This record gives sequence, C-alpha cells and structure tokens, in this order.
Amino acid sequence: MAMFENLSKRLEGIFNNLGGQGRLTEEDVNAALREVRLALIEADVNLKVARQFVDRVKEKAIGADVMGSLSPAQQVLSIVNEELVEVLGGENGNNKLDLGGTPPQIIMLVGLQGSGKTTSAAKLANYLRKQGQRPLMVAADMYRPAAVNQLKSLGRQLSIPVYSEPMGADPVDICVNSLDFAREQACSVVILDTAGRLNIDERMMNEVINIRQRVRPREILLVADAMTGQEAVRVADDFNKAVSLTGMILTKMDGDARGGAALSIRTVTGVPVKFMGVGEKTDALEPFYPDRLASRILGMGDVLSLIERAQESIDEEEALKAQQKLQQGKFDLEDFLNSMRQLKRMGPLRNVMEMLPGFNKLASMPEMEEALEGDQLKYVEAMILSMTKEERRNPDIMNGSRRKRIARGSGTTVQEVNQLLDQFNEMRTMIRQMSSGKGPWAQLARQYSGGGGIPGMPGMPALPGGGKSMGGKKTGKAVRKEKRKQKSKSRGGKR
Repeated sequence: MAMFENLSKRLEGIFNNLGGQGRLTEEDVNAALREVRLALIEADVNLKVARQFVDRVKEKAIGADVMGSLSPAQQVLSIVNEELVEVLGGENGNNKLDLGGTPPQIIMLVGLQGSGKTTSAAKLANYLRKQGQRPLMVAADMYRPAAVNQLKSLGRQLSIPVYSEPMGADPVDICVNSLDFAREQACSVVILDTAGRLNIDERMMNEVINIRQRVRPREILLVADAMTGQEAVRVADDFNKAVSLTGMILTKMDGDARGGAALSIRTVTGVPVKFMGVGEKTDALEPFYPDRLASRILGMGDVLSLIERAQESIDEEEALKAQQKLQQGKFDLEDFLNSMRQLKRMGPLRNVMEMLPGFNKLASMPEMEEALEGDQLKYVEAMILSMTKEERRNPDIMNGSRRKRIARGSGTTVQEVNQLLDQFNEMRTMIRQMSSGKGPWAQLARQYSGGGGIPGMPGMPALPGGGKSMGGKKTGKAVRKEKRKQKSKSRGGKR
C-alpha cells in the first residue's frame, strides 16, 4: 500500500544488493541489516522496535545454510518476513474480533478528535453485516457539532439502524439505553461511536471509563490515524492504560506517510491492530492480517486478499463467460467494458495492483505510473459507450470517420481512441499468451513475477507468470524487443 511504498522499495534494493554466496557471512548480514535498520527508522518505526527487529534477524541469519534453491538474499528475505509478521502481531495473534456469547455484543470505539471514529463505525458496521451480523450504530458523541447527523446519514446510506437521543443527553445513558433498543430490534452487535477526546483530558477520559463500566463492551477499539506516526503509538499506550483496549483500527493506511505506527504499536503497547482503513468509502475497511501485510511490505504481494476482494466484487458467471469468449477469440469491447467495471468495483487500481507479487518493479515503469494515476477508467468507459453496438462487437470495422465521431461523443481525441483500440488488441494478445504460458508476453510475465505463478481469480484464467502493464507504446516495444531477441538466438546470435 502507498503508506509502505518507500519502505518496500528500500528493502527490495537491499535484498537485490546481497551477494550470491552459498553461505551467509557475518559481514554480508551486517551490511544488509544496517540498511534495513535505517529503512525502518526512516519509515518512522520506533527506535527500540527497529533495533530489536534487526538483532533478531541477525541472530537467525548469520551462518544460516541456504535451504534448497534459496539464494542468500532469499534466505534473509524469508527471515525478515518471519520477523515482520511477528512484529505486526504474529500468525496466531488475537487479531480477530471476539463476538461470542449472548447477543447483542458491544464494540466501543474510542480515540482522539478527528481520528475518523464515526466513519470507522459505519465501515465496521458494513463489514460485520457482510459477515452475517445485524449491527446497530449508537450516536454517543454529544460534543462534536453534527456528529449525530453524520452517523444517521451514514446509517441511511447503508440501511443500518442508528440509535440516538436529543442533544444534551448524557453519553453514558445513551449507551445504556441503546442496549434495550438493540434487543427490541434483534440486533446482534452494537457499535458505540463515542466522542473524540484528548488522552490528557481527565474529565473526558473518565466519561469513557464510566461507559465501559456500565455497558461492559466485549471489544474496546481505539481508532487511530496511521499518518500521525509515533504519536499514534503514544495515544494507544495512554488509552490502553485508561480503558484496557482489546484492539485498534488504523485509519488512512492508504496515505503516503511513512507507516511506522503499524510496525510499532503491537510491540510497544501489546495492543493488536484488528482493522485498517484503506480509503474513504464505507467498504474501505480490511481485516488486519500480519502475514499478508508483511508480504506486501516486502513486495511479495497479497494474492489471498486480492482473491477475497475479487470474490466480493466480481460476478463469477460474467467472468466465466468473458474467459470462454477470450479463449475462443470472441472477446469484444462490450466484454472489455464489463470486465473494467468489475475491476473498478474492487477499488482504486493502485490498491488492486499492489496486491500482485512484483508490483514494486511494475510501478517503477513510466507507463504503469501514468496508468495508476487518476481515474483513467472513466475515459475508457466514455469512449466505448460512444460506439455503436456493431462497433463494440467488431472493433475491426473502425475507420477514420468512426473514430472521429467516437472522439467527439466522448469528449476525447482521435489519438486517445486509437490508443484505446491498440491497447484492447494488445490486451487480447497478452491474456491469450499468459493463459497458455507461451509467447513473449508469458515470458515477460514470468520475468517480472520472479518466475512464480499467480492463482486465477474466480472465473478468470490462471496467469502462469504474473502480470504486466496492459498497453502503452513502451510495453509494445518490450514485446517486439523480446521477439527480436528470440530470433537472434535462433540464428546463433546473428541478426
């Protein structure tokens, strides 16, 4: 994700610079780990946490035999991955919500002013409903103007009930009264949106302590802004001492800050991160999986999360039809538009792409950077919708006058229409080759993914070698260059 982009690039460079020895020497490891420590500190990781992390990696790495086909760099990468998972909470950590017992179970959200509690309450309610729960949101913030109206508005958007009382009501009483309402409505989970408070404000902290004592919530989650870095760690420590937190929601994890809070909180406070906010929309909340986040930080992707997101967003029947048409050579611009719309439902393109192994290498390519910035899909949609049904189903009939008409109708240029058609044709070729594992595109895909395969999405063909930028002149040149190289080899190096 964007928050760890700089750290990911630094770590990738460190591992690429490791030598190809059959056994790791202390000098090799020390040189690499000095850089790792600097990279962690630059990412705003707590100094003590960074030092402990490096010491543990060093202890495991020095003198380690290279297992199987692993190179020394891969061996250190494996150890760093293990330690990152441990720092983030461990594979068997208590990162899941505990909602067992007699309903309704209560989740209390606490945090500083402006940390995003109200929005997080709606995101969490939406997430829990998808898990089969019946959530109720409670507007218990009587201090921030319009807080109650904001939660009601979010409730209407999501069709999730909101319990509220008139302004001036006591927040503790609101939380207590909401439980009777929840039982009447047969709600299984109650989410308390409490007021933002400074961790040094004794009166406000006493209020949240009173709410905890009166309603005995199953989960007390601190909502913290990940972009505040080590301040988020200090806030977590203060709230934990006051109300005994059971977990955290880190918001703004899609931001471009350094992200050290996520790597420090568990070690410093002992409080597990349970969710992370990755956008402004009400579905932009992800469960926090330490192993998956570690994999993304190290540029190894997060295919499991990608598949889960695809299962939620992609119509499997439509995807199967598209796959069959593609394999039969009948994939047209209408199918292309439907596929792009399904991709759009999965979230911003950059967020989707960063879950692919080797994304850091792809993102550094100029054509990829351009494709990932802005909302390019809306222009593509406008151009395709400006075509007649015949043109969408048979792009080969496009002549100059048709292209001019499409450009006028979509508010684009003829050059952009030409580029779309070129990219569409190139995409068809690319996916055919990647699906079959043969041809220049399949070879390039294997090269950029490190030789590993990417599992197929629901209803989509498996990609034997990963992915590469779809379209763009430079990408086309790369394919032609690969073809020339193959011809050169077949002639014994003579061209």
